[in-house]
Amino acid sequence: MKFTSYQKAVIAILTFLQFTVILDFMILSPLGAMLMPALKISPTQFGLVVSVYAVSAGVSGFLAAGFADRYDRKKMLLFFYVGFILGTLFCGLAPNFEFLLAARMVTGLFGGVLGAICGAIATDLFEYELRGRVMGLMQTAFAASQILGIPVGLYLSNLWGWHAPFLMIVGFGTVAGVLIWIYLKPIDGHLQLQTESSAYTHLKETVKTPQYLFAFITMALLTTGGFMLMPFSSAFTVNNLGISMSQLPMIYLISGICAMIIGPLIGRASDNFGKFRVFIVGSLLMIVMVVTYTNLGITPLPLVILVNAVMFLGVFSRMIPAQTLMSAIPAPAKRGSFMSVSSSIQQVSGGIASVIAGLIVVEGSNGSIEHFDTLGYIIVGVILVTISMMYVINKNVEVKTEIK
Repeated sequence: MKFTSYQKAVIAILTFLQFTVILDFMILSPLGAMLMPALKISPTQFGLVVSVYAVSAGVSGFLAAGFADRYDRKKMLLFFYVGFILGTLFCGLAPNFEFLLAARMVTGLFGGVLGAICGAIATDLFEYELRGRVMGLMQTAFAASQILGIPVGLYLSNLWGWHAPFLMIVGFGTVAGVLIWIYLKPIDGHLQLQTESSAYTHLKETVKTPQYLFAFITMALLTTGGFMLMPFSSAFTVNNLGISMSQLPMIYLISGICAMIIGPLIGRASDNFGKFRVFIVGSLLMIVMVVTYTNLGITPLPLVILVNAVMFLGVFSRMIPAQTLMSAIPAPAKRGSFMSVSSSIQQVSGGIASVIAGLIVVEGSNGSIEHFDTLGYIIVGVILVTISMMYVINKNVEVKTEIK
């Protein structure tokens, strides 16, 4: 099966949109060193600015879930994307801490739903046999934001101040919004399948469905590993592995390039060899790499780059087939609601995982990160649990696709 020209255009537009949303989320942390003195805010206040996005995104996912299947998905996408662009614009114009905090909250409320809407659109427009490739291509947005967006954003901030990267995202977002308005056709086939009389009933029916609830728990556990390691990875790389701060961009650059190459290949492999098989291979690879990575000592730069690249291979080999399998679970009438609740739960579980990780690791007297290996063993345990859970989901999907 091959993509039509319209499907290729939709993938490109959705990936570009995802690029702007992910970049907006990721750009704030690197700007901290410049933003805190500029606005005269403390590290605690800056942490609040960073976290309020995730909190508001998680809340908006639940609030939007009841309405997610009651409107044309194109209109839903445009509504929330316009809100996201306005929130990002307010970030770029923020004169003080209070204004920036409110702007990040608005951005999270609108931006937190966009991934779910994109997922519902991809599920509506692409057959299950093609969906792995679609998810793989859309995952390149993460890598592109890392190797293209962040360096360019930091360069602009050095020229014109910390406001510039947000205004850059607004420019990109405006282009993406125009492309959505012009090229994306109405996506409203699900409207004829609605049976619930209210948004609350629609949400309640989605949340209480046992099969959906099991999928939500599985996705929450799948996101745990990344959120446990990510907050401390830079400090661990510098203080434990002996990599200098000046060498960190090289690690991110090469890892990002590898991720851009790996994503589409994993998506194609999922479609050709089976989603669950690829997930198993990725999980076993992750177990090996997580244990290896979290137990490293002083390590040469080339080996650190290799370990990070192979870890990306493991992460993508799990998330792409998992997302594809999850997309086959909800009925067409509940896809938007299912995706919204799933996105919200991932945000919340990621925040909880970060807090748990912060309680486990400690900073040694020489600045090294201690008990990082403990995080690795916890993640291995979670991976083993998710393998069994994904086995159940895969069996349910196989039965559903056979009946179809």
